[in-house]
Amino acid sequence: MPTVKVNSVIFKGDTLPVIAGPCVIESRDHSLRMAEGIIEITTRLGLPYIFKSSFDKANRTSFHSFRGPGLEEGLRILADVKSTFGVPVLTDIHLPDQAETIAEVVDVLQIPAFLCRQTDLLTAAARTGKPINVKKGQFLSPWKINGVIEKIEATGNRKILLTERGTTFGYHSLITDMRSIPIMQGTGYPVIFDATHSAQMPGMGGENTGGLREYIPTLVRAAVAAGCDGLFLEVHDNVVQAKSDAATQWPLDQLEEILTVAKRIFEVIRNHDRTN
Repeated sequence: MPTVKVNSVIFKGDTLPVIAGPCVIESRDHSLRMAEGIIEITTRLGLPYIFKSSFDKANRTSFHSFRGPGLEEGLRILADVKSTFGVPVLTDIHLPDQAETIAEVVDVLQIPAFLCRQTDLLTAAARTGKPINVKKGQFLSPWKINGVIEKIEATGNRKILLTERGTTFGYHSLITDMRSIPIMQGTGYPVIFDATHSAQMPGMGGENTGGLREYIPTLVRAAVAAGCDGLFLEVHDNVVQAKSDAATQWPLDQLEEILTVAKRIFEVIRNHDRTN
C-alpha cells in the first residue's frame, strides 16, 4: 500500500502519525499554547505530528454557537503555528472558492464529514495539489468511499487520507464499526481514526453536541489494534471551557497516557504484520 507524505509526516510508515489540536481556533495565544503542549508530548514519544484546528465550524448545532475567527484571521493563526513550531497544519474547507486561499497556508485540506460527497468541494480542494483528508460521513458506509476517491483522483491528486469517525446509529448516537478501517484500506489509501468525534452523541447536549469522553481510550485501543494508519484527536487544555465539542475533546494533561498505549499497540501490530 503506498504511503502518503505530509512534509516529513508519513502515513503507512513505521510510526503512528497524530493529528491533534483544539476543535476550533479560540485565539492565537491558545492555539500556540496547545501546539506547544502537544508537540512536547509527541516529540517525547517519537510520534509524527500535524496540528489541527478549524477557522470556522460551519455545522454547529445552534446558530448562536461560537464558530471561530473566520478565514482570514484563522489562516494567520495557523501560519503562526506553522512558522513558530515547524509542524504541518490541517484545517477544514467548507466552500470550493476557499480552496486556493487555504492551500497557500495549510499542508492538509480536510473535507468535513457532512460534506464528503460534495463534488465541487472535493475537486476544488484536490486541484490545489495538497493532501486531502476526507472524513467519511456519518451516513456513509465504508464501501461507498470509492465514489469520493474517484472524484479526487479525477483531478490527478492521489495524496488522499481517509478518516473513520463513527456512523449514525438511530437518534443521538454514533457507533464505530472497526471493519471500516480494513475495508477503506482496501482502496489503497491510509485510514486515520478520529477518536473524539466517534464518541459524540449528536443532539444530546441541547444547543451543543453531547458525547461520551470516557470511551475514547477504548476506541483508540480498538482502532490501533484494527490497524489504523494514524490517529485524529481534538485536544484542549480546559475541556469544560472549550468553545466547541466540549463533551468529547480530550484533555491535554491526559494525552501522553493515551498516546503511549496507542504507540505500544501500533508497534505490536506492525511487528506482527512484518512477520506474517
